[in-house]
Amino acid sequence: MSNEVESAQVSDAMEVAQLSSLAAVDSHAGSCEAEMPSRLLNDAVRSLPYHVVKDLLSIGVCSRCVLRILGTEDHIYCHSSFSQSMLCSVLEEVTGFKSEGDFQFCSVCLGILQLSYRDDKETLVKMESPNDMALVIAELVKKEGHQIDGFSLEVSIPQFILENESSLLSGMKKRYESEPWFQERLLSKCVSVKDVLKFAITKPLETLLDTKASASSFRIRLAYTHKMAFGNSVERNQGFKRRKIGTENGLQNVNDESVVANKDCSDYPTNETIAVTGRSSLKVPIDKVSEPCHLVYLCYRTHIYLCGRYLKYSRNVSQTRWIIDEERMGEASVEIQNARQVPSEETVKEIESKINGLENKLVGVKNLQVVGSQGWTLMREGEAEKQKQYCALVWISRPLEDEDVCSISLLNDMQILQKTPIRVLHRRSPLERKKIIHWMKIERIAESSQYFLLHLCTQAGTYIKEFVHGDFGRTQPSIGSILGCRAEILQLDVTDVKMDSF
Repeated sequence: MSNEVESAQVSDAMEVAQLSSLAAVDSHAGSCEAEMPSRLLNDAVRSLPYHVVKDLLSIGVCSRCVLRILGTEDHIYCHSSFSQSMLCSVLEEVTGFKSEGDFQFCSVCLGILQLSYRDDKETLVKMESPNDMALVIAELVKKEGHQIDGFSLEVSIPQFILENESSLLSGMKKRYESEPWFQERLLSKCVSVKDVLKFAITKPLETLLDTKASASSFRIRLAYTHKMAFGNSVERNQGFKRRKIGTENGLQNVNDESVVANKDCSDYPTNETIAVTGRSSLKVPIDKVSEPCHLVYLCYRTHIYLCGRYLKYSRNVSQTRWIIDEERMGEASVEIQNARQVPSEETVKEIESKINGLENKLVGVKNLQVVGSQGWTLMREGEAEKQKQYCALVWISRPLEDEDVCSISLLNDMQILQKTPIRVLHRRSPLERKKIIHWMKIERIAESSQYFLLHLCTQAGTYIKEFVHGDFGRTQPSIGSILGCRAEILQLDVTDVKMDSF
């Protein structure tokens, strides 16, 4: 018995030793994996033209902008664990350049790639690495309760940044184009500020959100703005135009497509005026930046398409919000915005049941289902062919005759021309529309000679009220013109919708 216990203890000890060994191997592998980007970064920096790096750093260009502008391969500077201070240290160590003074915001990216910005409370935020920014975004997504199975990352930046970069590229072309490294590095490998930021935060975001970046309906948007961007841009451009005549330093309008030849730089302006003073250093018209950009994080979902039939039981319910003079009209409207959850089939059925079970009975739905964006496309394509059937209560200024009933029923596939009705001119474009009245029939109302029900089937988009009364001649022909009398519509109901797409 004691031998069995000793054997079990030995076996356990061996297993623990094996696990410890495996952990040590994993730890070593993880350490090697972590060291790999650093080695690649050092190798990449050592391949750069040192004098150009110094020139760029000396005019306030941040480390990430230096590396991307000089076309550092494999985007190693986008690694999510690299802090701005680490990149600065590597550049300073390899090139021998020592920055002087306090921290300053990048004169090209305005602090975006330094991960510095003002938040919605105007508090200055300085992050160490892209991992920190990814963590903030992930917490926001979870706080707002979004259900996601993927995400699309969007970044918007001030136009001022593109202008700064164009000025810098133009200045570098003037200063360095005769040097061998210039054609190889600058012209074909420059990566935009937007793409660098996306590269840096996408992978940690995928890890934190446990999903992949994709063409998803859920969007994460980083919206950067800068209060000085517009004013500085205008002043600078006007200043260059004034200085262009009579200068000694070769002021030049650059219109050379090769400067921004690759697709990543295709948005940069090519008609920016540059100034190069002297031959010993790089001089470009880029102002120092005292404030970073203002950043707003936005999480939102694009449209989720629900297909089905909805029924309005009240004439006081509009299909969309109806606002006149900033006052909402009607009791309610059919509308959902920025959904937090992606509805499952079961959820959709619950939604249908809840709507149909409402006490006020304003609307009802049937055959509700989730469809892709192609559902919207099919509906838009089918609108011109869609037919709608109506029942209208009509009054005319003379007694209804049997001849009227017969003549109306014989009018099949009649084309009418409608100008935008007067009642909607304040919110619709003034157009002329050709529409088809497929068929009509009159149903008499007992003991009434001037009231009747008009049943009709029309092309979608036909203005039925105007087709009845004529809208002061803006709809031709109309029920009034056909019957040769005044006609008014008192009530209108949709009785059916025919659409082959669904």
